Parts: sequence; C-alpha cells; structure tokens
Amino acid sequence: MAATPDLTSRSWKEPSEHQLQGMETDVVLDLGWGRLVFGQTFSDLGGIVDALRAEETGRRDICIYPRDPHVLVGLAPDELFIDPSYTYRLDLYRYRPRAELIRDVFVRTVTSEAEMDRINEIYAINGMVVGDTATMWRNHRTRSFTYLVAEDQRTGAIIGTVTGVDHQLAFGDPEGGTSLWCLAVHAQDAPPGTGEALVRVLAERYVGRGRAYLDLSVLHDNSGAIQLYRKLGFTRVAAVCVKRKNPINTPLFAARPAGLADLNPYARIIADEAVRRGVRVEVTDAEWGEMRLTVGGRTVLTRESLSEFTSAVAMSRCDDKRVTRRIMERAGVRVARGALAGEGELQEAAALLREVGAVVVKPARGEQGRGITVGVKDTAGLERAVAHALHFCPDVLVEELVEGDDLRVIVIDREVVAAAVRRPAEVVGDGRRPVTELIRSTSRRRERATGGESRIPLDDTTTDVVAEAGWSMDDVPPSGERIQVRKTANLHTGGTIVDVTDRLHPEIAEASVRAAAALGIPVTGLDFLVPAVDGPDYVFIEANERPGLANHEPQPVVERFVDLLFPETRRP
Repeated sequence: MAATPDLTSRSWKEPSEHQLQGMETDVVLDLGWGRLVFGQTFSDLGGIVDALRAEETGRRDICIYPRDPHVLVGLAPDELFIDPSYTYRLDLYRYRPRAELIRDVFVRTVTSEAEMDRINEIYAINGMVVGDTATMWRNHRTRSFTYLVAEDQRTGAIIGTVTGVDHQLAFGDPEGGTSLWCLAVHAQDAPPGTGEALVRVLAERYVGRGRAYLDLSVLHDNSGAIQLYRKLGFTRVAAVCVKRKNPINTPLFAARPAGLADLNPYARIIADEAVRRGVRVEVTDAEWGEMRLTVGGRTVLTRESLSEFTSAVAMSRCDDKRVTRRIMERAGVRVARGALAGEGELQEAAALLREVGAVVVKPARGEQGRGITVGVKDTAGLERAVAHALHFCPDVLVEELVEGDDLRVIVIDREVVAAAVRRPAEVVGDGRRPVTELIRSTSRRRERATGGESRIPLDDTTTDVVAEAGWSMDDVPPSGERIQVRKTANLHTGGTIVDVTDRLHPEIAEASVRAAAALGIPVTGLDFLVPAVDGPDYVFIEANERPGLANHEPQPVVERFVDLLFPETRRP
C-alpha cells in the first residue's frame, strides 16, 4: 500500500502516463443526492466544467481531487467555487482498531431498499440533501459502494449512516484509495460514539480489502467532526473540492447575514431558505428569532414562523384556548369536553372529572407545555393541578382526557403541509445507569440537537411520571427497557416527533384546513388527539400561531412558508 500517493495528495502535479495506467477517464459517479466528479481522472479541466454544468436541480455535485482548482474555478467563476472544507486522510496501514466495543451501537450493511428511506430521514434531520433511494440501492448492490447503518441495540432503531466509495473498484484507481461520504447520526436518539463506530467499521472494511487510504471532506467549521477524525488518526491533505453555485450551496459561497449564527433553529432554518432564494435577510433580534426579509421593494417582518401576515385577531384566537374552542365548535371541528376552573371555583371541573374519570388541566393562555397536568383522576389532584396552572394564567381550562396519539398538523396558506405524531419524553435503559442519569444524558442529547430548545426537566412532575410507570429515579432499568418520563408530548420538555404526513386521514386533513380558515390564520400548528393517524376519528386540542417548522423535515414546511411570504421566489 502506497504511503504517499501522488495523484491526490498533490493536486497540482501532472501525473505520468505510467501512474494513470489502468485508470478509467472522466469518472462521474451518481450517489443519488448528487454526483462525485473525480477530477484526477480528467485530462482537461474544461471537461470538469462541463460535468458540473450537467448537475440536476435539487442535487449537490462535488468535484474532488481537481488539479489546479484555482484554474478550474477561473474557467467559470460565475458558476463554480472552491468549497470551504478540509480534506482529511486516514492512511489505512496506520489504522488501529478500538480496544473495546462502543456500547449499544451495532454497525451493519444496509439490507433493503426500504432502509434507504430511513437513511434519507437521517439526512433530512441533519439538513443534508436527500438521495434517490433507487439509485442508492442500485449502487449498494455493487462492491464499489458501501452503505452502512448504525442500530441502537437497545431499541433496534437505525440511528446513523455512512457511505463509502471504493475508488479501485469504481474506476481502477492506481492509488488504491477510498472515500467516506454522508456521515450522519440522529443527534437526539443516537447513543454516544455512534459516529465513531460508523467511521471505524467503514475503515476496517477497507483495511480488509487492502486499500491504501480513506479520504473525507468536512466543512472547516465543523469542529466536532474534525475532532473525531483527528482522534481516529486522520490528517489534512492538500486536496480540495469544487462545487457549483446553486441554491443549495448558497450558504457556502455567499456572504452570510450578520447575526445568523445567533438565531435559534426555528428561525435559522427560515433564514437559510430565504438566503438560498436570494431573499435579503436582516436579523433584527437574534434572541427573539426576529428577522426582516426583503425582496425588491417589499419587506416582511418575521419571528420564526410568525409573520406580519398573521393578524393580531388571529393570534388572540389562538392565544386563549377558551376562544379557540368556541371557534372550533362553530366550525364543526370536534373538541374535547371541557369546563372552566379558578381559585376556589372547582364545581364545574369536579363534575366533569366525576363524569369522565380523568382530565387534563391547563392554563387558558400559555405555550410550550407550561402549567399543564395530564391524567388527573381525583379531587385532590384536581386542586393541585389547578393551583399549578394558576401560576401561569388566572384562568384555567379543564378538559376530558382523550386517549390517543398527540398529532401536530401544519397548515400553511390553507394547505396541509406536514403531520407528525409527538411522543412524550422517554428514556431507554442500558442496564448500567439509574433513571436519573438516563434522563440527564438523554436531555443533553436533545438539547444539543435542538440548539437548547428541548430538554427534559428533572422536577416533581418527572418523578411522579416515573413512579407511575413503576420505577424510582434511582432504579437501574435493564437494557432496552423504555420508560416514559413526561406525560405531555411538548418538544420543549423533551418530546420527540415522528413524521406521518403520508398516512394522515383525509378527514383529519380537511378538519385541519377548516380550523385554520375559521381562525383566519395563514400559518398554524394544530394539535389533535387521534386513536390512529390513518383513521377518521380525532379530537381538536389547540392551535399554535408560531409552530416550529424545524421539527417537520423532510416535509417542505419551510419552502411553503417562504412561498407564502414571497410567491415570486417559488421554485418551479
């Protein structure tokens, strides 16, 4: 195995005919999300320009190992740019396996085309370009490509992926090189070390084939990934990547608006989409998530998914849950049975409790799950729950507890764009740590994945829910044991979300559109309780005038929001 290859480690050096012997020329490989253009296989830089110009809409092509990349960009400066990334290389003869296995993670080869869909879900969660599953599966059935997934051994869920390309098999690379692409993990669900496990297994596969090195490209500011690669023995090489100036790549070659990095994930995802479309973005209050978006002479002020298009009247209808209920009833949207309560005023609520057996107590005005108690079953509990809700609002609403999944439906401009089931926070036992530590570690992962927006509180409510499940906070649950630690599915208290858009029953979709129209609101997140998302039954719970769009990828929620604000920028 060559320790110091010449073709790719010194991109400006013209290879000899002997070095190129046996290697295919003008090599372009389609990975489904875009094509890899291997620059060292092109004798003419003009051929690389032509290859990159053939990039399809919505894809991200990458030219790796071009000779004289500055000259290449100079041939089409309005179309091409040098990617602000580093190329790292692991000389495989130097690789040393890890002494012990990474706990709870099992890395294996993809076994079905259906698993490619799960890979795409992980890509979308990480803001990456999703791929064509048929192309990915076709690639995987050859030895030139390797698609690996990581399984959480506690749950069996796929929580990470990586793709490898064997250059020697793909185009007769005389250097015996390989490359790593699309390393991605589910930041909230993946056990610690998942990314390392994926990289190690891929490297070991190529060590077994006798390959010389494993290369990868990583953005210059991705400090976490760079730290991992260095830990595994990767070192920088001089190779660079060249890409086209397309809408997807805009953040990589265009100046970023001041304050963009300070926005929370819910505002940042909108800003990124606006920048990709050429919309001018001015961050007016990063902490508040407020931005001024401008196209031509027209400006719209937004706060995350709330814009000037939402009237004060529509906001007030969503803000007061009592008003929302009345509007829904008049619109023919089914609501849960309810009663009002206040300090010393429990007669109506107590009567409802006796009749239905269990209720939910919530502030009449509020958001993010604050002050809500779910599953109240006796008068003493009702008194405590009402007292707790009164800390957040002087008016309290008591509703019948309806069993079912917590469904959030996003309606934008009178159209259902996404639907997702929200599940309360839970932890998964590993047979080693107590419930308290499992909650802390799960909460830290959720917090990192959401920019601090989601965390699981360690409070009396969490302790009570754990106790109701039959555990104490100091118990050590066995590996794979799932324990619900909150009753509300709110993302701000650690809840998770699963996309069900394709399964949503038409009757629930129609009720969602009718509800949004009755509220007179252009963008809303509507909450329902449903026995099954693919069935017609539902009960409306509440409407949110500022739904978090970042929670609903890969559905095109952000695209539809910007379409609403600036229809002239809509993509064909």
